[in-house]
Amino acid sequence: MDDDYYSIESILAENQKIQCTFKIDVPEMGHLDGGKAGDIKALSKVQIPLWLAYILVYSDYADFTIPPPFSARVRNALNAEPRSVRLSALVGQGGWWYGFGRMIMNLLNDVPAEELSGVLTKTFRARLPDVIDQAQHFASLHATSGTSAGDAGAAAFREGMDGTERELFQLAQDSARRTKAWYETSERGRR
Repeated sequence: MDDDYYSIESILAENQKIQCTFKIDVPEMGHLDGGKAGDIKALSKVQIPLWLAYILVYSDYADFTIPPPFSARVRNALNAEPRSVRLSALVGQGGWWYGFGRMIMNLLNDVPAEELSGVLTKTFRARLPDVIDQAQHFASLHATSGTSAGDAGAAAFREGMDGTERELFQLAQDSARRTKAWYETSERGRR
């Protein structure tokens, strides 16, 4: 995912809502809290999009809490078995969990940002071999008749892939198809 202004993935990641606690009273902005008219009082907790949270946090008008997709519970599940966590279910709008995490890192101080970076990196490294393996063997999984427990587990993993992982899955599938087509048209494939 790019941090490009025109990147749809970046726009979707920045549109995720996080909970902010306001430090000061904010007049005439009650509509941010879901349609209530009036003011936002100090210590009020409001769910706001990440793009707006940047401004509020950096201006020291509000603090934010780590969103549930990066909570201790999710981190413990990822440490236990990264494949078992459905990353796409943790965040809505296409499931850009890694992108949302990168955006959250921009709001954090050094130590928490490094911890979150470690979680993102460790999860990506642990899940990448399965993403590539399943992409390479996707056709053979569906070619067999019936479903086995392994096929059900592979299907569940594919359904839980993050948007970034889905992009890599598609690239690996395209690469496998092109390699097969090249091999079949080469001299070795004709023998």
